[in-house]
Amino acid sequence: MSLSSSFANHRIPPRGGVGLKAEHYRTIIETRPDIGFFEVHAENHMGAGGPPHRYLSAIREHYPLSLHGVGLSIGADRPLDLDHLQRLKQLIERYEPGLFSEHLAWSSHDTGFLNDLLPVPYTTETLARVSEHIDQIQEFLGRPMLLENPSTYLTFTESTYSEIDFIAEVVQRTRCGLLLDVNNVYVASTNQNWDPIAYIDAYPLAHVQEIHLAGHTREADEKGRPLLIDTHNRPVDEIVWNLFAHTLARIGPIPTLIEWDADLPTWMTLQQEALRAEAIMLVPQAEPKRHAAAL
Repeated sequence: MSLSSSFANHRIPPRGGVGLKAEHYRTIIETRPDIGFFEVHAENHMGAGGPPHRYLSAIREHYPLSLHGVGLSIGADRPLDLDHLQRLKQLIERYEPGLFSEHLAWSSHDTGFLNDLLPVPYTTETLARVSEHIDQIQEFLGRPMLLENPSTYLTFTESTYSEIDFIAEVVQRTRCGLLLDVNNVYVASTNQNWDPIAYIDAYPLAHVQEIHLAGHTREADEKGRPLLIDTHNRPVDEIVWNLFAHTLARIGPIPTLIEWDADLPTWMTLQQEALRAEAIMLVPQAEPKRHAAAL
């Protein structure tokens, strides 16, 4: 597989970034805030024109972009949607993002498209299918993609790989990069009684090129056990900040996005979250075990 190096001309700096939302377009264009990068959901800009492209073009002139897909349905037991892939390629050629990422999930079926990112069982069959789809995506786009770890709430009884081993094998087979969502690690670890520190320490960190941080909602299941929901509608939890610091102690500064997709705050609040991520990057990191004690 021959992948283009054109991303190298638009590299995203190891700084804090935020998801680009229409509510903040004018503030960003008028004030030109000091922010590391913006991340855009690909499916929101697959139309030919209109205000979304007009504003994004103006912002792209001054900031690097990361493109985040939610609709390729990499884990689905069906072929990729080639029309969707073509629209994605055109979007990437138009805005030349520094990074492109997608989810380890499925969202399509013979009956149509589901408005959710659903988990996959970690089996040999799924591994072959996901790897084949990623190879196809990277060949079609002519550049690498990043695969994001999911937020999960259950374990499939048929799974024969751990999540970490599954993701590591996908990387080995496809040479894709990784987007490490630290909030997803904590959500899944709480819901499935994993150790989040052990998860991070065992993860294929050498392949991580971007980090996501987000807020979650604390609930309880029918037996009163903690249940975390990946809602992206509030500030990053202090425990997730500590896990982020632990991660940086392993891999150093890396582009880090604040995901806030619902109940949007003011621009100032969102920017402060990104600045906090940058501040953690700049502080010399303590030994990882110290952060483990804080979780």
